[in-house]
Parts: sequence; structure tokens; C-alpha cells
Amino acid sequence: MNELDSVFSDDWGEDHRSGIVAVIGRPNVGKSTLINAILGQKIAITAAKPQTTRQKQLGILTRDEAQILFTDTPGVHAPVTRLGEYMVGVARGALRDADAIVWIVDASQAPKDEDRQIADLLGRLAAEIPIVLVLNKSDLIDRDRDRSRHLGLCNYQHALETSATEERGMDELVKCLIPLMPLGPRYYPADQASDANLRFMAAEMIREKIISLTSEEIPHSVAVEINRFRERPDITIVEATIYVERGSQKGIVIGKRGQMIKRVGVEARDDLQRLLNTKVHLETRVKVLKNWRSNEEFMRRVGYGAPRRKGR
Repeated sequence: MNELDSVFSDDWGEDHRSGIVAVIGRPNVGKSTLINAILGQKIAITAAKPQTTRQKQLGILTRDEAQILFTDTPGVHAPVTRLGEYMVGVARGALRDADAIVWIVDASQAPKDEDRQIADLLGRLAAEIPIVLVLNKSDLIDRDRDRSRHLGLCNYQHALETSATEERGMDELVKCLIPLMPLGPRYYPADQASDANLRFMAAEMIREKIISLTSEEIPHSVAVEINRFRERPDITIVEATIYVERGSQKGIVIGKRGQMIKRVGVEARDDLQRLLNTKVHLETRVKVLKNWRSNEEFMRRVGYGAPRRKGR
């Protein structure tokens, strides 16, 4: 818990537990959806396309007896760009600070190469960190299908079936995790559900709409930068730049007669208004930045990487 020392503390009983749970899995197995379901609110963007999550984000669950900090991580995959390398590094790095690991697999599919890579990684940690295997998407499994194909991949303390989209198995998972957390105080106020700031949330909500509404090649090539975020008593003003890598992608994001970017703006604005509980004025523009996913300076600017050290 070193990275959270002195963040927040209040009166707590001697039996109170607090800890970090790293949620790991290959792309598109339902990590973000599961965390949202546990918290009962949306703090992480979701889409039915792989590699939606790019950065580590905490989902904070507070109960009378415990506070669990769920780390939503990018899906583990074979990277082909600097961005992909960064995402896999984030996922692996989250394991170092974890008090427990939730490994989510898609129970409706046979194990894939990425699952076996994660199993090898977790095999080196199982002696030090308890692992809970979550068989997600259990609602898609035929009752007669053999479920043992994932159970033999690694050593684990518990295995549970869940359906994040139907919010089934969430209470059982939380009850399983609480005893695995160390004794300690709360590190965040009870009413805080995420460590993400509002600028980050705004950028993610815009990116989520682009991912959901555009074709398969676009989601991986989009970055969103918030240029202005100004809160007034009656309205919040948000100005954002959407970056893509090719002119053809810019045309797709803008759409015929600007219809796609208009739809992205309307849906993102609606989500932001629900999040902020105020009116939102959202302006977006689209720019081309070739090969930005291998541009380390740009990636740092939009939050995908550590800041450059002074003197370098």
C-alpha cells in the first residue's frame, strides 16, 4: 500500500480492511464492465471492441468493514506499437502493488494464447499474491459445456462464475476478496468512486463514443486531448481535440456532412451532463497526427506514459 500512504484516513475499527485488487485479463473479457457492475456506477469506459482501456484507473468500493481499490488495467496482448507496449506495461506494473489479483477469463471461449501468457505471469506470483479466477460471461455458456478448460491454467485460491453484463456474481466476488485485504484504514473518502479527474473522464467519454460508433480500425487509432475544461455555476465548457493517424480516418470520424462527429458530441455531452450534474457545452475538432501511437512525446502529453525527466 506504499503508493497510497496518507491519502486519506478516518476512524476505523481494528477489523477494518483496505487493499488493492489488480484486475487483469486479455482484451475484451469484461474487466471494465465488471468493475462498473461492482461499484454500481460507470467509472470506466466500455465497448465491445478490444483494447478499450489504455490507462490504469482505480475503482473505489467502500463498505463498512472494508475499502477495496480495484485497478482497471489494459488487456494483456502482443503489442505492435509504443502505445501497445505502454498498455501491457501498465497491466504488468499494476500487479506489483496488488494485495490480490482478479484474473478474468471469457468462460464462453476456449483459452487463447494471451490467456496462457497471463497464466505464466501469474504462476510466478501465486506464492506471494492470492489469485481469484473469475469465469466471466457465464451467461453465454451451455450448461453441458466443460468448464475445466480454464481451471487448470494456474494456481488460484478461489474460482467464481460471473456475468458482468447481467451483474451476477458481484456480491460473491466482493465477499471473497474482503478477507484477502490487509488490515488498515480507508485511503479514500467513502463517497469517492474513482481516482480519475474530470478532464480524464471527459476525454474517455468522447473516446468511448468514437470506439462504439466507428469501424474496427478507428478505435485503436484515436486519442483525445482536452484543451479546455472550465466549470461555471450554470455550465461546464469542454473543448477537445480528437487525433487520428490518417486522413481517411479523419473522414470516418467526421462522417458524411459531419453527422458522425455530431453524434459523438451529442452522446458524449449527455454522458458528461449526467456525470457532472450540470449543462455541458462540448466542442470537438479532429486532427491527423501520423503514427502518433509510436510518438512517445505525444503519448506522454495525452497521458500514455511517464513524464520526461528534467535534464533529458
